[in-house]
Amino acid sequence: MPQKRDYYEILGVSRSATPEEIKKAYRKLALKYHPDRNPGDKQAEEKFKEASEAYQVLSDPEKRAQYDRFGHAAFEQGAGGFGGFDFSATNFEDLFGDLFGEFFGTGRRRGRPRPRRGEDLRYDLELSFEEAAFGTEKTIEVPRLVTCDACHGRGTKDGVERPTCPACRGTGQVRYQQGFFTIAKTCGQCSGEGTVIRDPCRACRGVGWVEKRFPVKVRIPSGVDTGTRLRLRGEGEPSPNGGPPGDLYVVVKVQEHPLFQRDGVNILCEVPVSFAQAALGAEIEVPTLEGKVKMKVPAGTQSGTLFRLKGKGVPNIQGQGRGDQLVRIVVEVPRKLSQKQRELLEEFARVSGEEVHPMTKGFFEKVKEIFG
Repeated sequence: MPQKRDYYEILGVSRSATPEEIKKAYRKLALKYHPDRNPGDKQAEEKFKEASEAYQVLSDPEKRAQYDRFGHAAFEQGAGGFGGFDFSATNFEDLFGDLFGEFFGTGRRRGRPRPRRGEDLRYDLELSFEEAAFGTEKTIEVPRLVTCDACHGRGTKDGVERPTCPACRGTGQVRYQQGFFTIAKTCGQCSGEGTVIRDPCRACRGVGWVEKRFPVKVRIPSGVDTGTRLRLRGEGEPSPNGGPPGDLYVVVKVQEHPLFQRDGVNILCEVPVSFAQAALGAEIEVPTLEGKVKMKVPAGTQSGTLFRLKGKGVPNIQGQGRGDQLVRIVVEVPRKLSQKQRELLEEFARVSGEEVHPMTKGFFEKVKEIFG
């Protein structure tokens, strides 16, 4: 019969190792050599059993003391020791915690499931251009799941108590033996609830919840834009089993404006002026988010020229000042001319000489240089 290896050597720890070091070393070996990770590997199975045997002894203070004194002889029949091993006595579920969730798709659960946080909700809120720029307060209706009044959340007809699940006897778990392990899994019949529903409530169809709409006030800060998310803590779904509620995320969508375009905190507005106003200069009225203001257009202003109105843009959402309004001048060319207007323009062209206009002259000189 081959001589047994030293338990400390098997686990790779010193003889002065702490219980926590022993536990940690065994967990590492168990993960590596567990049969479910090494199907059909007899060598891995033997190493797993060897490590489990070493852990059972060294994790028990009394057995460890006997082993330190007598070695393997302490556990041989008739040696005055313990007379063999009882692997089923080892609380492997407590050792591994949720380790078996990695192997079997479920974590350690004891009794009723832990209270979990409610689900988060999303609400898409459309705002006008001005509301987004300057902020506002809106009251929205948010659909939430609430306890069913008909069954008081029990999910059963007339709100009677749920009977205990026959599969797990109310524990929410079923246990079975795998080798020398006792494995606990969430009960598939009651989903870990410990109770079952035989006659479901008609109002909520047995789930214990119904949907209702609740008014929620939302303060919209100035400067929001399309895609801005506002988080309202605790305004989401309630927890199904006593945990904290989820949050509500309000996602902003800003309507287009007929006059303004937004670029961050700045806004752009195109303002048409007549040929005469652009040529001679004028004082015009320009629309802004806060009403009309007067702006001077210098003589000779070209179409596309940008003017800046300081502080007439959108407030910074961080509260640091405001952007500017950019005014783009668009020179309107008349589509229809009266006889008198045509005669005056023709006279203007003859007097000024089209060929000596600086921009025109420069353009045709470049054409001549390129094409000859």
